[in-house]
Amino acid sequence: MTVRTRLFLMMVLQLAVWGAWAPKLFPYMGMLGFAPWQQSLVGSAWGIASVAGIFFSNQFADRNFSAERFMAGSHALSGLALAACAFLTSFWPFFAAYLVFSLLYVPTLSVSNSIAFANLKDPAKDFGAVRMGGTIGWVLVSWPFVFLLGAKADAAQVRWIFLVAAIVSWALAAYSLTLPHTPPKRDAQAADPLAWREAIKLLGVPFVGVLFLVTFVDSVIHNGYFVMADNFLTHRVGIAGNLSMVVLSLGQLAEIVTMFILGGVLARLGWKTTMIIGILGHAARFAVFAFFADSVPVIVAVQLLHGICYAFFFATVYIFVDATFPKDVRSSAQGLFNLLILGIGNVGASFLFPALIAHWTDAAGKVDYRSLFMVPTGMAALAVLLLAVFFRPPQRGPVAEVAAA
Repeated sequence: MTVRTRLFLMMVLQLAVWGAWAPKLFPYMGMLGFAPWQQSLVGSAWGIASVAGIFFSNQFADRNFSAERFMAGSHALSGLALAACAFLTSFWPFFAAYLVFSLLYVPTLSVSNSIAFANLKDPAKDFGAVRMGGTIGWVLVSWPFVFLLGAKADAAQVRWIFLVAAIVSWALAAYSLTLPHTPPKRDAQAADPLAWREAIKLLGVPFVGVLFLVTFVDSVIHNGYFVMADNFLTHRVGIAGNLSMVVLSLGQLAEIVTMFILGGVLARLGWKTTMIIGILGHAARFAVFAFFADSVPVIVAVQLLHGICYAFFFATVYIFVDATFPKDVRSSAQGLFNLLILGIGNVGASFLFPALIAHWTDAAGKVDYRSLFMVPTGMAALAVLLLAVFFRPPQRGPVAEVAAA
């Protein structure tokens, strides 16, 4: 296989682990009887893992361990934690297992990006097509649940989300050992020995700081979608429980197309315009949720905007980081932005949106989804304004050169 094909398959498995359980996590915790604060605490685990990843895991991948072996060990152990999640129904044991999984899995998202960037000849052009494999993995892993779950699945059935994820995780652990050798960057004599510290210093560059803030806002919106979407589809729109994951996966199908054209879009439109279009996709999708909830075809069709939301903003951010940050800190820099995308943004969404759902739920248990969805719509508009006015990246030169100028 070509290097691109091998990296593509890595992404298929990497995102399939996540896609197996993410859409059903919050409904499953509701089935187990976890209180809103307990669900929010579970949602915070990725934030804890993102912080730990910057100081430990990404540091090791940048300066100490080959990236492919780091991936293999992490996925072998995280599969065990996922299997434990399937059988633990009391809150604290479940939370402990999920936290262990998060600590092991979250850093591999940035490390897998680093492996791809390090082994592609033209990352800005080719990364979208490689990362498209992750989208395909997310879509494919949703289909077994059509048969594993019933239309009104109970907790005993839904726990399969963790077992399927564990199986995929172990497959990726074995496959990681076949990936191109990606050694740590030990030859940067002038570099700070702590890669994460060097990456954090670059946040002082104004346009990087602005992007960091906008990424936080958009990540809260993005993660909020996964908190709210499944219950919205099943309880408000009326889609069967065993089909909701398939409906949600339509967004990933659209992501395949957007990932494929991302390189050309970036070349034509540039960083800022591409990112703004991605954020506007969030605003449009939540506005449709708010005002067209009675139309099943419209709600199903608007899932296709997810491709624009993810590829045009988040994938573009990853490419921007690789293009502008020094080579010896790129895993740490990817981890720094993952701190927002998967960590702080995830924590913010896990606390904000359950609280808003509770606020807009009446005595009969009916949720005012229109008011609820106008919150992320307004947040997206704010993020677009910040990016349009204050994000001014250089046309040429990496961040380190701009910072030194």
